[in-house]
Amino acid sequence: MWRPSAYFWKNAPFLRLFIPLASGIYFQYIFHIQGHVSWISLCAGFGFLTIYILLPFFKRYQLVFFNGFAISIIFFSLGALLTFYKDVRNHPRWMGRESMEESVLIANVIGSPVEKTKSYKVIANLGMLGADQKIHPLKGRISIYIKKSARTARLSMGARILFKKALTPVRNTGNPGAFDFKRFSVFHGITHQVYLDSTEYLQRPGIPIKFTDRLLCGLQEKILSVLRKNIHSSKELGLAEALLIGYKEDLDPDLVQSYANSGVVHIIAISGLHLGLIYLLLLQCFKPIKNKKKLKYLKPVFIISILWLFSFLTGAQPSILRSALMFSCMILGESLGKRNSIYNTLSCSAFLLLCINPFWLWDLGFQLSYSAILGIVIFMRPIYQLVYFRNKLVDHAWKAISVTLAAQLLSLPFCIYYFHQFPNYFLITNLVAVPLSSLILFGEILLCALSFIPFISAFIGKVLAGMIGLLNAFIERMDTLPFSRWEELQVSIPQAILLLIIITAGMYWLMNRSGAFLKISLGSLLFFLVIRSVSDLKHHDQSKIIVYDIPRHRAMDIIDGNKFRFYGDPELERDELNLKYNFKPSRLLHRLSDPEPVEGTGSGSGILNEITYINFDRRHILLLDGFLSLKRSIQQPVIDLLVVSGRSTFNIPELFVAAGVRKFVFDSSVPPWKLKQWKRDCDSLHIAYHDINEKGAFVISFR
Repeated sequence: MWRPSAYFWKNAPFLRLFIPLASGIYFQYIFHIQGHVSWISLCAGFGFLTIYILLPFFKRYQLVFFNGFAISIIFFSLGALLTFYKDVRNHPRWMGRESMEESVLIANVIGSPVEKTKSYKVIANLGMLGADQKIHPLKGRISIYIKKSARTARLSMGARILFKKALTPVRNTGNPGAFDFKRFSVFHGITHQVYLDSTEYLQRPGIPIKFTDRLLCGLQEKILSVLRKNIHSSKELGLAEALLIGYKEDLDPDLVQSYANSGVVHIIAISGLHLGLIYLLLLQCFKPIKNKKKLKYLKPVFIISILWLFSFLTGAQPSILRSALMFSCMILGESLGKRNSIYNTLSCSAFLLLCINPFWLWDLGFQLSYSAILGIVIFMRPIYQLVYFRNKLVDHAWKAISVTLAAQLLSLPFCIYYFHQFPNYFLITNLVAVPLSSLILFGEILLCALSFIPFISAFIGKVLAGMIGLLNAFIERMDTLPFSRWEELQVSIPQAILLLIIITAGMYWLMNRSGAFLKISLGSLLFFLVIRSVSDLKHHDQSKIIVYDIPRHRAMDIIDGNKFRFYGDPELERDELNLKYNFKPSRLLHRLSDPEPVEGTGSGSGILNEITYINFDRRHILLLDGFLSLKRSIQQPVIDLLVVSGRSTFNIPELFVAAGVRKFVFDSSVPPWKLKQWKRDCDSLHIAYHDINEKGAFVISFR
């Protein structure tokens, strides 16, 4: 009987090390344990292990669990230490610990500038010019946004920028359900940012660039120039660049959304699929020298070198590094005449990746990559063996379907949790898109190899443009079909974990008819339904006010149960980007349905005047965006919440005496010069206030 659980523990020793390592990483990030505590824990683990080793043989046999306990403590502590030292905020020279007021700051650009709508964004390491006229390097990176001009267009990797302007910490908008940009930045070592005008900085000769960086950048630029020379349509070019080397700056946003909606966004994101295709191509190239003993060791060295070169060329993302490590282990094992367990190979690659960067544990590519490949390893063969086809063509098609289904099983909870949707036609789109994109990838490699022959490269470029155009048209067409996706799915982390258990245990029962796993699957399903029902009841009885952090705009949702009313600038409700990144995540998180009609409008959007009164849940709320006359405008004896917008004009001490305002909320449209005086008045009168420009979105719950 097929029992994968035996392989997990007997043939995957690295899995036993990976679990405590990952647990230590997660524990350290959540609870922020001091480094010396983890060091003490690590020493204690080694002490327990030493005691165990010194015990007599029969005692060691009786206390074998003590050995596992000591090793678990060691690797748990190792995970915590790796996370502690990887977090730049724990470094003694971190820029957040230094006083940089009135100091000249020196930024060394470490990446190519990225063009935005009104500015260029660069990532830089920071230094400070001291009183001794020496540069004192600081630990940490900053994001610099420089207004577009002729000067900024000349910025490049290695440039040195001098400026004298205060840095601002990277923060989240605080909008419910929004992307955690602060955590994302910290994971990349970025904790501060600055906005510079073209006149607020000086550019000086840059620092020497490392040979490896210069080589990789030069190679990437060469590949991009070949593609741009031979593929002329912008839409097709953007996809070609993303497919080959993961360059996404020229990708059409609507096209990316179509790929995501259709369940084939992994084609655009450089992943194990791409490296696997290159690995197969290299194996075919080395077939002629397979039996030549003199070249026996040349093959693994060359293949591994090419795979790692491609991995770094594409940005060294976790998903591609996972594949590079896995293929490297496989190639080395084969060259040494040893066959390793695929579970151990996967565990080993995941273990090494987290040792390199523990923050990759939260990386979406890392999670999806391992869940998909693990699903294929566990479920592909049992699914494939369910049906037998004599026809070889049909059999190959069924094998491809089996791979797609197996990959989707374990990645499904992650997709629902992160993307809140499920592509209903993923099977059809993958069956067409994966083979076609593989041909395109091989065609691009051929184009780069023959780029020195103009007429051949031009012909290949036209063929590739046609194939990419066909692929794009197919994906966009599938995205527009009825019921192409199941949208507005919202699950919490515990619910996603339960879904993973339900799927895994359920599939194991189907393949082995194990009653124990059927009970686990049904029990998890029952627990999932209970948690879901409690959550639905909680959201059905919710009463909240959310004032969003949207720069230079007014935006507020008043939530009553599963209904809401929107008060704010009307153009925001028509802006697709704001709906996607600000309103939709929040309304999905709170399980909101259709907007509740606002009196006098017939819709869910309230018309804002200079002064708008709202009575909600026995609270008096005043929205102010104009001149407030204390004699005529105040209609309520006490104002529980006063939301202030940019055009407001009033006197806080007089207003406090007249109306007794309990709390002020200054929204994102209020200019800094007005905020300064109002906040000073609030502090002097001990009035509570919330500055959205500083603290992010304001959320208050009444029940």
